Amino acid sequence: MSSSVITPYSRKNPFPAHLLAQRRLTSEGSMKDTRHYEISIAGSGLNYEVGDSLGVFPQNDPVLVEEILQRLGFCGEESVADPSGERQSIRDALLRYYAITEPSKQLLSALAQQDRAAAPLAQLSAPEAYEHLEKYLWGREVIDPLLEYPHVYFTPEEFIKLLRKLQPRLYSIASSPRVYPQEIHLTVATVAYQSLGRQRFGVCSNFLAHRLTEEQSVSIFIHSAKHFRLPEDPTRSIIMVGPGTGIAPFRAFLQERKATGALGKQWLFFGEQHAKTDFLYREELETWHREGTLHRFDTAFSRDQEEKIYVQHRMLQQAQELYAWLEEGAYFYVCGDAAHMAKDVEHALVQVIERAGGHTEQQALEYVATMKKEKRYRKDVY
Repeated sequence: MSSSVITPYSRKNPFPAHLLAQRRLTSEGSMKDTRHYEISIAGSGLNYEVGDSLGVFPQNDPVLVEEILQRLGFCGEESVADPSGERQSIRDALLRYYAITEPSKQLLSALAQQDRAAAPLAQLSAPEAYEHLEKYLWGREVIDPLLEYPHVYFTPEEFIKLLRKLQPRLYSIASSPRVYPQEIHLTVATVAYQSLGRQRFGVCSNFLAHRLTEEQSVSIFIHSAKHFRLPEDPTRSIIMVGPGTGIAPFRAFLQERKATGALGKQWLFFGEQHAKTDFLYREELETWHREGTLHRFDTAFSRDQEEKIYVQHRMLQQAQELYAWLEEGAYFYVCGDAAHMAKDVEHALVQVIERAGGHTEQQALEYVATMKKEKRYRKDVY
């Protein structure tokens, strides 16, 4: 008798996990809806390390799916192939397997071929039209061009072929496996905004916040992040800059360092809009600070005073001590927004080294380059 081989869970074979709990971290009056999730990995055999991310396969908004079906005149039970070639009803295919938010170039080209009024859309596919395409796509979903050109129709199979595959979302894990071996915690901001006269919702963040129940499963996998590990030497100190949901991996780092009794020191810079409504994990962080797990803790609440203060401003205010930690061999970590925050933090880091170390700008840039080469400067940005 041949023994059956158990396939390990992975992106191609995700684990059907269950939600154990969720709670809102931001309070009433906040401009944001940021939530804490606890997901069970019991029985999965999945292992993770602090610094890793969790891949989550979301489902699309059923209201948006029904609007697309109605616009195209489909009943929803028509049979189509999913990306793996399996037959599904078009309703299930749109719910689970295809991206229905940002329109694909193929969809725009197909609309242009069928309707003269849509001819300008064909030009957006040209490589030189990248900026125009980005501008057109911002805040638009598949339903928008379909409604804009109401005389264009497709068969179910034609339409499906014009859509991209629905991709998993990656979220930094906010827990340590030493403390929560059977669970994974996430810190997720629920995305919602207005554009072109319609309310828009982030695909995965709203699936987690509003549609995932404890009874149903969610497909997950571990995404290893070897570039974002704690120092191998537990006596090394760490400096963590994590505003907003960028706090997630650092919550895991602090749990891990406390559980392992690491001798290095911990310094956290956390920022958000208002201390009263947006101070994520406040009790935990303040407890760690009081008990000494968190040796230094600097916060920047940008809108609690007239002049906006961000984490990079706090870094500059603490330049002398920050530089002293770097000189002692501390590792420097950044997690969060890549477009603005991470660049501003790196610029501030160069200024800290320049001012506190008495270096020229060129020497400070070389100092940071050396940190990166030695893997003492680690980023998890998105």
